Amino acid sequence: MKWNRNMWMYLIFTIVGAVLLTLADLKLVDEFWGFIGVVLFVAGALRLVRTIRLSRSDKYREKMEVAETDERLRYIRNKAWAWAGYLFIIVAAVTVIVLKILGQDLISFVICMAMCGVLVLYWVSFFILSRKY
Repeated sequence: MKWNRNMWMYLIFTIVGAVLLTLADLKLVDEFWGFIGVVLFVAGALRLVRTIRLSRSDKYREKMEVAETDERLRYIRNKAWAWAGYLFIIVAAVTVIVLKILGQDLISFVICMAMCGVLVLYWVSFFILSRKY
């Protein structure tokens, strides 16, 4: 049953993506919604194909379950998230400085607030996890 529910959800994503893409081609919505349509269509179609493949092949399903529960891969995924967070903060900080020098105060401020938001999320998460573990 779970596969069935997922297949319907991914099918709906694919259809909504196709509709948004069509509406953008007809100039009924702007290119932002067209881009969202492309992303929904591609992501929904790929997940739909993967779900169908998982439901048909026991060997593939077992391989994916092992990959999802493997401690080494879980460690690598967590490390990759940590690196992505560090790199985002570094790139955002450099971008804020460069944009401030170039006189783009509003964009610089928005990026700075996004960076501060990520740092606040980090500290809240750290506090919660330090109490939990």
